[in-house]
Amino acid sequence: MMLDKFLESPTSQAARVQIQLPSGEMMDISEISLLENRLLGSFETHRLVIKVEKPVGAMGKIIRKL
Repeated sequence: MMLDKFLESPTSQAARVQIQLPSGEMMDISEISLLENRLLGSFETHRLVIKVEKPVGAMGKIIRKL
């Protein structure tokens, strides 16, 4: 799974989790929900919904991608 290496790292476990919008704006993740679809004939039986909010505190400039 893509997130496995991140979940094992102590640095990642303590990291702030954000989403970058197409506009470039960074948002904090406030909630992740697994929802079940009840539509007949739907190929997707479940969906993940990620709710975001404006960052609570200012973040410093990104130095590099690890």
